[in-house]
Amino acid sequence: MLDYAAFPDQRQALIRQRLQAQGRVVCAELAVELQVSEHTIRRDLQELSKEGICKKVYGGAVLQLAATGSFTERKEQDRARKSIIAQRCVPLLKHGTCVFIDSGTTNLELAKALPPELNLTLVTNSPEIAAVACKHPRCEVIMLGGLVQNSTGGCVGGPAISQLNGIIFDQAFIGGCAMSPEMGLTGFDYADCEFKKAVIAQSNQVVVALTANKIPGVARYIVAASQQIDVLVVETDLSKAFYQAFSAENIEILTV
Repeated sequence: MLDYAAFPDQRQALIRQRLQAQGRVVCAELAVELQVSEHTIRRDLQELSKEGICKKVYGGAVLQLAATGSFTERKEQDRARKSIIAQRCVPLLKHGTCVFIDSGTTNLELAKALPPELNLTLVTNSPEIAAVACKHPRCEVIMLGGLVQNSTGGCVGGPAISQLNGIIFDQAFIGGCAMSPEMGLTGFDYADCEFKKAVIAQSNQVVVALTANKIPGVARYIVAASQQIDVLVVETDLSKAFYQAFSAENIEILTV
């Protein structure tokens, strides 16, 4: 067996592989497995974090995900999976409520899945979601305005945030780039993340729907701590350990 204490490069390569495969690592577990001190593992994680591989968290580290393409490019990816997740979100919607649907490709599928008999006020910052919702026979649509970002497909600047201040949402369906129990929901675009924070502050219930490849992981900017999220809708690929970790944060988990 390789003496990992004597070969730091090989040790860090193994930790990097573990992060890529599992999404996060725990210092205490790695120390026992590799027969080194936890201090040594923390030093390894510090080096890997400098390379942008991971984000150090209490007791270990979480994989730092890479930014993906534009909204137009992403909406064609994994559409079937996103549609299934969106269908699982539909029963959460209630008649006569005011709902915010954030820009995002999974949320676009949610707008397409709205039942024709559902009567609600739908607020969005996404022109594509607004266009889909306008075809809904019983939907009152409010479109928040401003400059539309190519990366997110939504309006996120000052005008959109100002309009938010006059609306209280019964529910908000918030998109995100990555999520972990330790870091919560995160994203890659600063303005978009700040906009999401403003929406969450106006919402009575926050719902996040994500494909499994975004969990666990961390992006550059924090959107919300895990405790701020009420419902997580995710594929059944979510491991038992993460299910328990999110449940410990009082998040209701719905799987598809």
